[in-house]
Amino acid sequence: MARFLADSLTATPRARQRAVAVIRGRSGSAAAPARAATRRRLHRRRMLVRLTTDRAIPISVALVVLIAAGVSLAPSASPVGAAQARGAGSVRIAIGGGAGGPTEFDDSFTGVADAAAAAAADDGTLYKPVAVDTSVASSVGMLRHYTVRDGDTLTGIANRYGVSALTVWWANHMTSKDSLKVGENLVIPPVNGLVITVQAGDTLESLAVANKISPDDIIAMNQLTDTNLIVGQVLVLPGAKGAPMPTATPAPAPRQVGGGGTGPAPRVTGSWAWPVVGGGNYISQYFHYGHYGIDIAADYGTPIVAPVAGKVIFAGWKSNGGGYQVWLQLTNGLYTTEYHMSAVTVSTGQDVAKGQRVGKIGMTGWASGNHVMFEVWVGTPWGSGSYRINPLRYY
Repeated sequence: MARFLADSLTATPRARQRAVAVIRGRSGSAAAPARAATRRRLHRRRMLVRLTTDRAIPISVALVVLIAAGVSLAPSASPVGAAQARGAGSVRIAIGGGAGGPTEFDDSFTGVADAAAAAAADDGTLYKPVAVDTSVASSVGMLRHYTVRDGDTLTGIANRYGVSALTVWWANHMTSKDSLKVGENLVIPPVNGLVITVQAGDTLESLAVANKISPDDIIAMNQLTDTNLIVGQVLVLPGAKGAPMPTATPAPAPRQVGGGGTGPAPRVTGSWAWPVVGGGNYISQYFHYGHYGIDIAADYGTPIVAPVAGKVIFAGWKSNGGGYQVWLQLTNGLYTTEYHMSAVTVSTGQDVAKGQRVGKIGMTGWASGNHVMFEVWVGTPWGSGSYRINPLRYY
């Protein structure tokens, strides 16, 4: 300080320079803190501007989320090894009902939201509701459906689907094979057997024993993965059999005027065609008292033809025991009738030629096997004064 005063009072140039330098040094050291504070304020402003730009906002949000997650996942401050008492504020979580169960403490329980929906037991246990599978394995999807059309027969429908007529009979709880109605919906099982609905007390073993089949066949047919049956479950029992189809007792054929088949046979010109086409057919029953025609047996669906040219006076179903049938008017007062067809292929009023197909072999009406009953009438069939004669007279 003494030197500063001496330099200030000394007039030499060097002394004056030293005095000026001392003065400037003091003023600079005093202004430095002010300049540093200003720089810090400007830096904070620049950082704020950067943080509020569009690019910085997502980054800022992510940082906030990460910080919050870190706080929530931080371990509690409980001392290591301290016993966790089950006090008034603690709960034990059991999934699906019951402590110690296979799913107890299942990590699928998500916490507060699930706990709110869970039911609390008296001991503080929370039971998380679990969805129960109430679906029933059923074989309904295996069943096919058919809508009866005009001209259909039970045997014809069954053959179309490759099952027996009895299988269709049992599946639809039928009482008469001739009771089909146009528009009726029939259930068609996939194989020969029965379709049943499980009743209370039924088991695989009891069903197998009652129907004389194997439990393994039931499991395989219905693709069962659970052998515990459920009431209302629909099952197909392959190879099972129901009650036999009732056999109708044919009514005695009315005795016709003229001896009921013993009258004269009008002559005709030309040969007659055999009523059934193809080989393998044979006469299964000949003309005799009470049976005024011949039965010609053949495979189901074999064509039936007109023996000679004529006019169709009836084609369709009749409840006279003959099922589906065709009547032809020939010449010289002769008529023919053909019964038990599985299908009729002509219509009433149609003219047909000799050998033209009029239907197909079946077993409709009162019939015990696939065949056609062929009759020759003198006079209108079933009319007053008409009678039948042995068809073999014309062959």
